[in-house]
Amino acid sequence: MEAFFDNKTNIINARICAVLDDAVMYSLQTKFEFQGRVRTVLRDENPLLGTNSPSAIVGAINWKEKTFEVLGQKRKYDELRRTAGTLFNKTRFWRWSATRKEYELSYTYEEWKATIEDGKTIAGRFCIPFRPHLFSKSKPAVIHLTSTALAEDEVFLLLVFIYEEVKRQDKTNTSMPGGTSG
Repeated sequence: MEAFFDNKTNIINARICAVLDDAVMYSLQTKFEFQGRVRTVLRDENPLLGTNSPSAIVGAINWKEKTFEVLGQKRKYDELRRTAGTLFNKTRFWRWSATRKEYELSYTYEEWKATIEDGKTIAGRFCIPFRPHLFSKSKPAVIHLTSTALAEDEVFLLLVFIYEEVKRQDKTNTSMPGGTSG
């Protein structure tokens, strides 16, 4: 799956569109309160036949409760992630359950990368434009998920990439209280 975010400035209020035909696959909507983000909801804009709603909620990040919700199951961040390494060289690991694969997340210049099997196999990449350009259009955020990730953890990996990028932006955008930037 290769898709882009249609809102270049705010990834937590955007639609995720297929690169091939610009079809909307998912939409993200975030509810804010006075002290910041409350909940980011991921909706499937093409639900399976037989469901009553035009767009079904498949995942959510509950910022206040510190939980992820995937297909109706809630889990705390602390159950899903772990870190390893030294103070200046930390590695993040995410796993939805003990029966699923563990993803190692790393950030290098403008890109998050999720790998499995000790960093040998790429499961997904999330490319974020570095800064807006003055004399040219900025590029949208693009997500690439391999067939391995799509088969088991598509929704989970989407939420993890979004969570990690928002947290990274929170650290760099200290002038934005409550995390209103994207």
